[in-house]
Amino acid sequence: MGYLLKRKLLHIFFPNRCPVCGELIGAMERFCVSCAERLTPYEGSFRIEGAESFTAAFVYDDAVKPAVFLLKDGICGNAAYALGGELADRLKAEGASKDTDVIVPAPMHSKDIRRRGFNQSALIAKELGRLLDIPVDTKSVVKIRHTHTQKGLGKGGRAVNLRSAFTASPTLKGKRVLLVDDICTTGSTLREITSAIRKAGAASVRCACCCKTNSHRD
Repeated sequence: MGYLLKRKLLHIFFPNRCPVCGELIGAMERFCVSCAERLTPYEGSFRIEGAESFTAAFVYDDAVKPAVFLLKDGICGNAAYALGGELADRLKAEGASKDTDVIVPAPMHSKDIRRRGFNQSALIAKELGRLLDIPVDTKSVVKIRHTHTQKGLGKGGRAVNLRSAFTASPTLKGKRVLLVDDICTTGSTLREITSAIRKAGAASVRCACCCKTNSHRD
């Protein structure tokens, strides 16, 4: 049974809802019309040290926050499908999907996965992989050290908090990697993971997030 048919059948018993307002929407829809009109496409310019490029679908603001909170709270709903689909559209438009061998989600520590129930970045990566027809690798990059939450920390504090927290496998050697996360604020998480992937011998790293804040020098 194909993915689209499964989604349509599931919609009969568990109707699809807008991940922002909760309104009932069609089986294949991402957001309701009203919420979609309020979302702000990300048009800024941001650089992650060591990465070839950075792509984001939306500006992280009050309009998109409810969808992100569903993921952060371990609920998901339609959020991964909606946000992942929008990011895939952006990557296709930029041509980034043609220069990628594998998609790697930003890893979570095992303690955090047990608490939340899933890695939201892995769910987004799965959507990207399906839409872009690129394999997803959830095992080659691991978060080996549990860290404090990044929320409330400044740029310097975030960098220190994440130092040496990630490791990447040599299986990524020579590969063109698309690194995916849900939100980018200062870029500290993506920077640390990019560094680990490059040390593992990857040919290149592109970074992509569903949302990017506008508060740190775009």
